[in-house]
Amino acid sequence: MRLKARVDTNQSIVVAALRNVGAGVQVLSQVGHGCPDILVGGITVTGRRFCCVFEIKSSPKEHLTLDEEAWHAAWPGQVDVVYSPDQAVALYYRLRGMLA
Repeated sequence: MRLKARVDTNQSIVVAALRNVGAGVQVLSQVGHGCPDILVGGITVTGRRFCCVFEIKSSPKEHLTLDEEAWHAAWPGQVDVVYSPDQAVALYYRLRGMLA
């Protein structure tokens, strides 16, 4: 049986900030096995839907676990590490414009 996953202390404020700007957020932190913390979705400036995954870390000094490194290496899609609500929102807006 898997022990309860450790949730980064800033996860709730990152999730709230993304939702506040209209992003869809599904928390995945309980999945484990290196799966990133949140699935983020939105609509591009041209009306296309998109999804990406964010790994949330409390600070740049905090490194990915071995499971997270393996997951990131194997995942063919978008995955980013974010450390703050401002960084997560800026990335969301950048992706919204880039994926148009």
